[in-house]
Amino acid sequence: MKLTTCTIQPDGPFSLAAAAGFGFGPNMARPLPAGNEMRLAFVTDDMRHHAGVRLAQVPGGAIAATVDTDGDPEAVLRQVRRILSLDHDAAPWAEVGARDPVIGALQREHEGLRPVLFHSPYEAAAWSIISARRHRAQAAAIRDRISAELGRTFTVGGEQVHAFPLPGQLLSADAIRSVAPNRVAWLHAVARAALDGALEPGLLASMEPAAALAHLQQLPGIGPTYAMLILLRATGVTDLLTFGEPRLPGYVAHFYGTGPGPASPAELERIAEGWRPFRTWTAVLVRVAGDGLGLPIAA
Repeated sequence: MKLTTCTIQPDGPFSLAAAAGFGFGPNMARPLPAGNEMRLAFVTDDMRHHAGVRLAQVPGGAIAATVDTDGDPEAVLRQVRRILSLDHDAAPWAEVGARDPVIGALQREHEGLRPVLFHSPYEAAAWSIISARRHRAQAAAIRDRISAELGRTFTVGGEQVHAFPLPGQLLSADAIRSVAPNRVAWLHAVARAALDGALEPGLLASMEPAAALAHLQQLPGIGPTYAMLILLRATGVTDLLTFGEPRLPGYVAHFYGTGPGPASPAELERIAEGWRPFRTWTAVLVRVAGDGLGLPIAA
């Protein structure tokens, strides 16, 4: 393994504590009690290596990164930037808040919050298959066990962190404990797609959304809901909005005062026009804010 240290300089407000507490993905962030560190272990985008990364925010806002990998450290850092949504110019994001006072207020209340993504579409697709029709905690435990038994374990900041298996390692497992044979076959299909380049994040992000979703649904075990999750939460797209998010209509109604009931599709579409080119980020911000207030989910 090669240990590399460097600094990531965010181009606008960014809070590693907010990222560590984001809670998206199975135990992705592993925040310390102080909230200023993240410990990550993942499959690199080339699908041939693993990386362990320790991130800490220092005074002034920069992120100190320590990378442990036998792959390309620069490629790992590019992947980390995508995971933390630090691979986009922050100025247009600030302009959304300047145009829309509701979003501006939420940006100030949740300063430095950006979406935290799955490590890759490959890992997001695997998580989709593992977690389908399972309680989140049970699915996370199964994923962690698969990672410990088939993947790679890093010591990151004094803590052991398990990285999910490489596609080749996943394909070598004929059976996986606590995973039904049909799901093992589906995981193998995901692994083969990853090795073939069919889950490359740049490829998926560059496709028209309908085409990308159809492409992802060719994977066995991946239906419309999980295809949307992979596209929204693993590729780095910023301006894709799904009207199937159950919380969004009610939360929008609360923050924008559209009425006693959830915002209608027409109201949501009209309001979201002002969120371009960051409709994805804005929807995440609205959801985080609504969850934080404990708003009810519309029936």
